[in-house]
Amino acid sequence: MSNFVIREAVRSDAPLILEFIKDLADYEKMSDDVVATVQDIESTVFADQPKAYCLIAESDGQAAGFALYFYSYSTFLGKHGIYLEDLFVKPEFRGKKIGMGLLKRLAEIAVENDCKRLDWSVLDWNEPAINFYDSIGAKPQKEWLGYRLTGDALDEFAQ
Repeated sequence: MSNFVIREAVRSDAPLILEFIKDLADYEKMSDDVVATVQDIESTVFADQPKAYCLIAESDGQAAGFALYFYSYSTFLGKHGIYLEDLFVKPEFRGKKIGMGLLKRLAEIAVENDCKRLDWSVLDWNEPAINFYDSIGAKPQKEWLGYRLTGDALDEFAQ
């Protein structure tokens, strides 16, 4: 079993973060949707007042995975939460509890910041991820439908 560490990403990790995003998009069969650049990562995740944050997992000194997240808010709870936007572990590092380590660190960050929930989405065909999430006690929110307004539709609606 390999040793791994979880650390907060730093600005010089921006190219690595983009590489992880592209790897995740490839896994999710969505490679054509990635338009982000290293500069986009630098100017958002590493802004003076960032609205997104990133953790990097390293196994025996090699970049193994990442978790990119941001804070949300529950009006019902009157408390913040964390929304996990992306979680990815490179195939050669899977099965070594790195994904579990990233999620555990996010849970710790949530508790440290008085957040009352940790949310994320998973593609309905991603059985390995679904099984993993079920195994840690996470519950699917089947009564909620995800909606998205993007691109031209967003621009037109904003007019």
